[in-house]
Amino acid sequence: MNWEMFYLTCFLVGVSLSLIAFVGGSLHLPHVHFHLSHGHAAIPGVGGGHAGLSRGPEMPAFNFATITAFLAWFGGTGYLLTRHSSLLVVAVILLAIAAGLSGATIVFWFIVKFLLTHDQALDPADYDRVGVLGRVISTIRAGGTGEILFSQEGTRQTCGARSEDGTALARGTEIIVTRYEHGIAYVRRWDEMADSHVADRTAN
Repeated sequence: MNWEMFYLTCFLVGVSLSLIAFVGGSLHLPHVHFHLSHGHAAIPGVGGGHAGLSRGPEMPAFNFATITAFLAWFGGTGYLLTRHSSLLVVAVILLAIAAGLSGATIVFWFIVKFLLTHDQALDPADYDRVGVLGRVISTIRAGGTGEILFSQEGTRQTCGARSEDGTALARGTEIIVTRYEHGIAYVRRWDEMADSHVADRTAN
């Protein structure tokens, strides 16, 4: 294998792996998963992959994305210089390495600057519906089920609801979720909870 073929192979490998990672991550293909934060590709039978993106802004400098970018830029630059210039082999290698490092740096900077900055750790407590305030939008009949509207993590959501003590709750009633089971929120009137809390403080 001559230098020209070596560089071309590096270029094709880098571009191919980058495309596989991109397509696998975008389409969620069953056999290829690209984990951006961890920076590696998980292929069945080769290491253990996780089922989704790891949350968090940390990312190692040497990872799958930057390595494939290095190979593509290194190979492409080396191939063009070998084929269309009269530079010495050592000069071509040094320039190709510099190009590869530049490409990997650009990819790393882009990921950290524009992708990982929007990631944040997922806290299950942020999505716990117990204690959430809301209001009834579909009357909860005595012993029956209605519907409530509430806001959580900046979004408006609805879900089925039942009165905790079995009493009816009219539409528009302000409520608080006391427990959440099997997709149903069990609620109490907010004013009752507030009055109960005030009474307990007064008694103490």
